[in-house]
Amino acid sequence: MDFLLMAAPQGGEGGAGSIWGMVLPFALMILVLYFLMIRPQQKRQKEHTKMLSELKKGDRIITTGGMYGTIFGFSEDESKIIIKVSDEVKMEFLKSAIAQKVA
Repeated sequence: MDFLLMAAPQGGEGGAGSIWGMVLPFALMILVLYFLMIRPQQKRQKEHTKMLSELKKGDRIITTGGMYGTIFGFSEDESKIIIKVSDEVKMEFLKSAIAQKVA
């Protein structure tokens, strides 16, 4: 029976301390989630957008489907890229389908 008395909350602040005790762990979890998942993804997205804006004719690229090619040209509205896969094969892709630039 003594262990029940030891587990009972001891007077003082009432409910105010327990609210902060419940909110603080959730706030810390959200903060950790932001710095481990959301912020790095935003950084990668900015780098990818910058890479897409700097593409020019003659750059070697890889599409999201894994196809290698060389940029042959751009469409009039710059939303599509014409990629030369071999001497006789040219394909048109959305600019957003470009995964990376090959060094």
